[in-house]
Parts: sequence; structure tokens; C-alpha cells
Amino acid sequence: MIKRVSQPNHRAIGYCRVSTADQADFGVSLDAQTERIRGWSLANGYELVEVKVDRGLSGGRCDNRPALQEALKAVSRGDSLVVYSLSRLARSTRDTLMIAEALERRGADLVSLSERIDTTSSTGKMVFRMLAVLSEFERDVISERTSMAMAHLRSTGKYTGGFEPYGSRCVAGCLEVIPEELRVIKVIHQLRNEGVSLRGISKRLAEISVTTRTGKAFLPIQIDRILKASPPGMDATTDSTERHQQPLGAQGEAHE
Repeated sequence: MIKRVSQPNHRAIGYCRVSTADQADFGVSLDAQTERIRGWSLANGYELVEVKVDRGLSGGRCDNRPALQEALKAVSRGDSLVVYSLSRLARSTRDTLMIAEALERRGADLVSLSERIDTTSSTGKMVFRMLAVLSEFERDVISERTSMAMAHLRSTGKYTGGFEPYGSRCVAGCLEVIPEELRVIKVIHQLRNEGVSLRGISKRLAEISVTTRTGKAFLPIQIDRILKASPPGMDATTDSTERHQQPLGAQGEAHE
């Protein structure tokens, strides 16, 4: 253990990782990594508290490396997590950014010796913040792509999860129209266009024995949800045209 001379309150936690392939191809043995970490700690006056080691593990994922998780839990405010290189820390940008965020939440710094990333310095802090910006950008891109994909699925009638909307059911991953419920939706819109209140529509449906999918009377909030989820000009046209022409309520109860 190397004691810090000028700044006794600053601690360093080292992390090393090596797989058999890494050691054979690049010669970055655990001993070599540890010595570099010790050297940095000594040169910068840090107390090297411990060095966590993952032996023979791939860097493809950060959540399946116990020593890395222990190192992240061990750091506290003012500490530094020191690694030989970012490739020892993580193989993917995503994992690197996740680790950077975890350190930032704990108020700790990241030091990567090979890339000269050191967030204990002003330049290093700038790099660290750039990593945070990149992380936010990555999340925004993923969110944007997810929203676009969900919108496309909905536009093609695909089921995107959650409760099945009133008026349709999920069949083989697609939303299939339920003619009886579609007729109820059309009547709800007609009544609303005539100026009938949500409570009034609820009362009208109850009078003709039209209920939700659970057999209960429609509540005003449920009617409001149906109005917002379906276009006012929707048509109840399906292959069962004659069935639609029956009086509302003649087909039994609607459901929600």
C-alpha cells in the first residue's frame, strides 16, 4: 500500500482486467497493469487503497465482472478509479459511459493511464463532461428511434404493448377491429358532437345496457379516454355491414 504524502484525504482504487487472449496478444499482464497504477498513485501523492482484479473475463459487458462492480462501490467522493486503459475498463462506448455516470454520481474521478484521461485535472474534467454529454446524446438517439419505431408500428396496425385500446383486440401481433365496440365508439363521438357531457354519455350508454369489457357501466373518465384515443370521424365500416346496422345494444354488451 502506498501512502499519499501531500494530500492524505485522496484515495485511489485500482482496477485491472485481463483475459487469456489479451495477455497473449498485448502483454498487458495483471502485474504490468498494477505497477502502472501504483506508479501513478505514488507520483500524484494518492493512497492506493486496493486494486480490484477480474481474471480471465471478457470486457464485453460491465455487469458480469464482480471486481469492477466492487471497485465502483468502493469509490466515494474525492476518490479516483484508476485503470491502465479504457479497454481494461470496458470494450463498448455504452459501458464506458455507464461507468462514467456511476462515478460522477459518487463524486469520484476516473483516471485512464494509456489515454491520459484524468478527471482530477481541469482538462480531464472536460473529457469527463464530454463523456456525460455523449451519454445523454446516446439516450436521446435511442429514445428518438424507439418513438419512431413505435409510431410506425401503430400506423401499420401493429400492437405496441400495454392495454388493448377499446375497439380492437390483439391478434398475432396486430390490432384487429371489434365491430361492436367500434359502433359504440362512433355513438360516443356522435353524442359528444351534439354537446352531451361525458357524464351524460355514460348515462345514455347505461340506459341501453352497453357496458365495459368487465360488465360495468362506463365512467366519464373512460369515455374521455376513448374520445382522445380515436378520431372523431372514424367509420364503423367492416365486412359485417349488416351487423352494424342493428340498433345499438341489440348485440349484447360492449366491453372495455
